[in-house]
Amino acid sequence: MSENATEDKPTEPSPPTSSMYKEKVLKIRTTVNVTLAEKKEPLRKILALVPGSMLTFDVHCDRPLTLRAGGHPIATGETVKIGDKFGLRVREIGVPKED
Repeated sequence: MSENATEDKPTEPSPPTSSMYKEKVLKIRTTVNVTLAEKKEPLRKILALVPGSMLTFDVHCDRPLTLRAGGHPIATGETVKIGDKFGLRVREIGVPKED
């Protein structure tokens, strides 16, 4: 090998473009859930639940449901029946207002 020979340097991968990154981020899956009502109960009461037990909530049944993605509220809507299943018709996007 001559003294003037250059070593083969590994080429560095080019940084991902903004659109490539965006596409990868948009493919991330997150848990989505719909919440009718929430309340805190003593663990004793939860452990005492049996089939037929009733939990009551201080929320009117016509109140909008909250759609959460990754645990964060993102929209509100109403229940719709789709065949023998149910869905959510989104009525408002954004963080729901506190009552």
